[in-house]
Amino acid sequence: MNPPPTPARGALLARGFTLVELAVVCALAGVLAALAWPNLQPQLARAGRADAVQALTQVQQAQARHHALHGLYAHDLRALGAPGTGSSPQGLYSLVLDEAGGDSYHASAVARPGSPQAGDRDCARLTLAVQRGFATLGPSVRCWQP
Repeated sequence: MNPPPTPARGALLARGFTLVELAVVCALAGVLAALAWPNLQPQLARAGRADAVQALTQVQQAQARHHALHGLYAHDLRALGAPGTGSSPQGLYSLVLDEAGGDSYHASAVARPGSPQAGDRDCARLTLAVQRGFATLGPSVRCWQP
């Protein structure tokens, strides 16, 4: 009886990847990530703005309830209840009630320093001005869109 033939040396090496092949794949993944990152940044900033929109919407609803009960808008966020914490739900923005009077108020959501939204140059400060029940969104409507 003859022993079974042993596989050739090249046949054993053909089963896996070489270090060069793995390095090429990693380099290609790095290049693709570097190309995609600049396009991803504006999308991340836009997604983070939803936190400010939600907070200002809560302020608007609370101000409407306060106006219905008391006949005027609140001068202080603490009088509004839930939004009175002074920050957005995710904590990316600080809420400020700039001006408030009988028939109008002006609220802002300002990106907190050090938060990912602080680098959002165009929409770092979202504003909501309500006068006699009509809202004006700022700095532009584009900042309020998802």
